[in-house]
Amino acid sequence: MINNYKKFDLYGKTLVQKIVLTSPAEYSFPVNEQACFLFVKKGTLLYQKEDYQINIPSNYSLFLNCLNSGNKIQNSENDCEIVIVTFYADILKKIYDKELPAIVHTPKNTISNKSSEKINNDFLIQKYIESLLFYFENPSLVNEDILILKLKEIILLLSQTRDAASVQIILSQLFSPTTYTFKQIIEANLFSQMTVEQLARQTNLSVSSFKREFVKLYNDTPAHYIKTRKLEKAAELLVVSNERISDIAFDCGFNDLANFTKSFNEKYHTSPTTYRLSQIAK
Repeated sequence: MINNYKKFDLYGKTLVQKIVLTSPAEYSFPVNEQACFLFVKKGTLLYQKEDYQINIPSNYSLFLNCLNSGNKIQNSENDCEIVIVTFYADILKKIYDKELPAIVHTPKNTISNKSSEKINNDFLIQKYIESLLFYFENPSLVNEDILILKLKEIILLLSQTRDAASVQIILSQLFSPTTYTFKQIIEANLFSQMTVEQLARQTNLSVSSFKREFVKLYNDTPAHYIKTRKLEKAAELLVVSNERISDIAFDCGFNDLANFTKSFNEKYHTSPTTYRLSQIAK
């Protein structure tokens, strides 16, 4: 249950919320045209999405796109205090009257339906939350200009975290809510070094749902299909380019030369060096 609730509005919409939850508690995110930054000040929250869960401990946060969310957070052991900052496309356009910051622009060469990201513990973000708590304790100091500054500040801080790339994907969807097909996402990330788990996140599916969808579409497992395609591309590059074998391995999504050489031997029954020489000699 909600034990304590406070909020500040900007332009008639809820911008910042402070919520104290007494366990057991559960909150479902509504499907809406907004994104939320949820910071756990005290306790631990569990974010439930389909058949996987993300634990959000104290001083960590969750960035969430609510365009197609419908998921929920819950706590069952200890009381929890959270602070939520909400992002609306129309408000962002209004406060950035000249040009939107880079973090809300759709990133180039990235295709993803990612809708949530756990933000790692960050000292500056902790200090930012403390400043918001100060205003909740002194609400008479809050005005429109302060709220605009605090909104711009969290956007700047998020753009400087190690999770900035994921935040950009999620936030940019408010302005370009394109839904990519499953196959588009796979083909766009085929030669990256993403794991199956990371690819599943890009498609906004759980790992088990991702694997089922993959087998239906490709009639093969993700691991086998992706490795085969990477090796086929490597074999082609060995013949048509003069790149070093280690560079080709990296370009094809292998981060370990020994693993690449072993996998190449298993498929082509020869080493990459021998394969290159034999093809050039033809």
